[in-house]
Amino acid sequence: MTGAGRGLGREIALGLAAKRYIVFGTAGSAREVADLRDASNGRVSLAVCDLKNAQTVNAWAAGVSEAIGESGLDILINTTRHFSPGPLELVPLEEVRQGFEVNVFGGLAVINAFLASLRRAHGRIVQISSWTADTPRNFDGVSGASQAAMEVFSAAYRAELKPFGIDVIVASINDLEGAGPGLSASLAQIDHSMTADERKLYGKLLRACMAKLAGSAAPGEPTTVAARVVELAIQRHGPAWSPIDRDAQDMMRAIREQTDAELDALRDRLAGPT
Repeated sequence: MTGAGRGLGREIALGLAAKRYIVFGTAGSAREVADLRDASNGRVSLAVCDLKNAQTVNAWAAGVSEAIGESGLDILINTTRHFSPGPLELVPLEEVRQGFEVNVFGGLAVINAFLASLRRAHGRIVQISSWTADTPRNFDGVSGASQAAMEVFSAAYRAELKPFGIDVIVASINDLEGAGPGLSASLAQIDHSMTADERKLYGKLLRACMAKLAGSAAPGEPTTVAARVVELAIQRHGPAWSPIDRDAQDMMRAIREQTDAELDALRDRLAGPT
């Protein structure tokens, strides 16, 4: 699994290990590698891997495939998400590319690298997504767009891999548990660096959004959300798409039932008073 070194990914890895799975994953640092090895009594083996580098991804996948042998890979979980928040007018295109390099191209590289091993086990792919793929948060369009792209790719994989006995599930969550502090910090940096003209356009809106993020309650304990992801990943017959936490369930219900105008108003309320 990707992004297993911290946050939700860490809790999912430990949850799988507690159910006697041997877990291989990616981490952001050697410290995370050692932490998960010790916390899982050796059942979680991580490697520092740059998902933007296809050669690095292929090398990691080859090592994992060799370790598990002919039995193949039962479950592949993609959890890594790169956030590039801010008004789209002010987000550099290079930062947009960075978000897609990690969230989309990195995700695709990982899936493709493990397909041979997944075929052997008739395994399952679980793509962690967010309700922002359907109705993006204000000032978080890059993340929402990349999540939406991966949901489309997941649907395409589901159709193409079904003949090989590979199942594909999209698990939708409220990602503010991991993103909230980072989003606030990034928006504050943008607010600080804006020109006078840009501040006239976006300053009030950004500060309202930062205040809203700072006051938002966490959408649920990572261990609770992780436990639901683990159960979804290992159950015999999983749905094609599933909201994991209460916030994701509520948002997806609103997306189904509300008009476009009502959803626009909802996004404005989520971003804070103007």
